[in-house]
Amino acid sequence: MTTITASPASASLTSGRLARWAPWALLGGSLLVSFVVFGVASIGGDLADFNIAGAVIVGVLLYMVLITVVSAIAENRRNAIDRLMTALVATAFTIALLPLISLLWTVVANGIQRFDAEFFSFSMRNIVGEGGGIVHAIWGTVLITLMATVIAVPVGLMTSIYLVEYGRGRIAKGITFFVDVMTGIPSIVAGLFIYSVFALLVRPGISMGFMGALSLAVLMVPVVVRGSEELLRIVPNELREAAYALGVPKWLTILKVVLPTSIAGITTSVMLAIARVIGETAPLLLTAGFTASLNTNLFSGQMMTLPVFAYNSYMNQGMAADASVARAWASALTLILIVMLLNLVARLVAKWFAPKTAGR
Repeated sequence: MTTITASPASASLTSGRLARWAPWALLGGSLLVSFVVFGVASIGGDLADFNIAGAVIVGVLLYMVLITVVSAIAENRRNAIDRLMTALVATAFTIALLPLISLLWTVVANGIQRFDAEFFSFSMRNIVGEGGGIVHAIWGTVLITLMATVIAVPVGLMTSIYLVEYGRGRIAKGITFFVDVMTGIPSIVAGLFIYSVFALLVRPGISMGFMGALSLAVLMVPVVVRGSEELLRIVPNELREAAYALGVPKWLTILKVVLPTSIAGITTSVMLAIARVIGETAPLLLTAGFTASLNTNLFSGQMMTLPVFAYNSYMNQGMAADASVARAWASALTLILIVMLLNLVARLVAKWFAPKTAGR
């Protein structure tokens, strides 16, 4: 007896789906049509009359209409709505990214011309025209920010540990309330607070690097507290309970289990706090002051920082205005590079100290 088996009908996983290249082809065609239309409209005029932004906007709108219609015909209504929402989200992301790209391009284009050996090896002492450098501002920024971090991180981290592990009742609610209030205070208020305290305790008109570090620490503490608190809360309670079941005391559980589990996120929150304060100008003008000479003593004399140097170079241009503005742009670019370097170091530290899993 011969058995005849019917072969099942083959079903393609890509049937009723647009090809991967189709959305890109529609986007390119929409932009091409838009640029052609705007180019024809600007014939007879100057090249500057061509509206690039308008052509891009019209092309993106045309693409949204085309991708929705084509997807509704070739696929189904659900996929069409999904592709429309994807186009809207991608457009919003691009719009949000444009100011950042424009900012970075402007800073790099204007600041790269003073990136030379002299700029990173000399200060502005006895410089009234061209030349000079920012070595004194770099040292001031690094030392003041480092001191502020040393002050703010232990205070903020221990506060977050108290709120998560121990805090209950009105005291914890009061601390949370004041931390939220401190998060939104203007930076100039922190500078005025530290200046007034030292004016009362030491003498009026005093300025030094330690005062600047204290004013930045006031701004850093609430950022560290809020970031660390959220990260400590997401540590699974099962890890704590397993440690308690083995007889480990609570303080050692926090030290050996909770903190290592969340160290990567805590490092990120610390870096966010540093990035929040490293570019502050107003509090440092009041507390650290400004000088043209190199000063590495946080407890004696005024200290220059990169944001204050950029502000002073732009506002007080002197006889060589172009050279002063170039120094301002170069100091701003240096500050951006320092922040990028700190973020890279933070990622490496978080990777090294993150708890090892079985898959690693």
